[in-house]
Amino acid sequence: MSDTPPLSITTRKLNLWYAKFQALINVDVDIKHGIITSLIGPSGCGKTTLLRCFNRVNERYGYVTTTGEIKLLGKNIYDPDVSLIELRKSVGMVFQRPNPLPISVYENVVFGMKIHHERSQLTRAALDEAVEKALTETGLWKDLKDRLDHRATALQLEQQQKLCIARLLPLKPEIILMDEPCSALDVEGTRAIEELMFALKGRYTIVIVTHNMAQARRASDECIFMLLGELIEHSRTEDLFLKPRNPKTAEYIEGRYG
Repeated sequence: MSDTPPLSITTRKLNLWYAKFQALINVDVDIKHGIITSLIGPSGCGKTTLLRCFNRVNERYGYVTTTGEIKLLGKNIYDPDVSLIELRKSVGMVFQRPNPLPISVYENVVFGMKIHHERSQLTRAALDEAVEKALTETGLWKDLKDRLDHRATALQLEQQQKLCIARLLPLKPEIILMDEPCSALDVEGTRAIEELMFALKGRYTIVIVTHNMAQARRASDECIFMLLGELIEHSRTEDLFLKPRNPKTAEYIEGRYG
């Protein structure tokens, strides 16, 4: 019996255009369940565009055209019966700069639950339990349990970013996308988010875009190198950094460009 983890995300011949500019070119990728996968490459290489394909956020722009196939947990997300609301419940997203809502810590965590469930189904006890569980999973409960009514935007940046992750968890996502989640944080904040990623992997599939190659090397199990809209190499992180198969990968990680 194979020990290979099942796949969370697969793409086949994925192409994307912003108007006439082709940002992704025939991308085929297999991302395993329950691990941390980093997308790396120079600015403009397509890594954030690829990340945002996985929950179809790119389609918010009217000038985007996509062809090819993306399967999440075996289901093509472009099938006509796919609900974008349900897709974005199962594929949570964390952005570069923490973006908690300007309301209380408590209301931030239950915000998604209140949107996606009938109010009559949400008892105060159920909401309280969800808040405690999400804040415990993200390491915030001890610090914030007595400040649940405080405004979330007054928290430290590291706590704000953890809260943005906590906000996703009551919706029970399968996949968490992170677009440079540490770019606004200091060294300690970055370490805290990376430790949280380690704690969450296994239960969630995590895909992170990072410009920081040291972070990719520290924090990911597998790494994908992209260049000019193409997927150049995808392998175990250790292999990609120590024995890259493609000369372009070697040139990038050696700092010859990008």
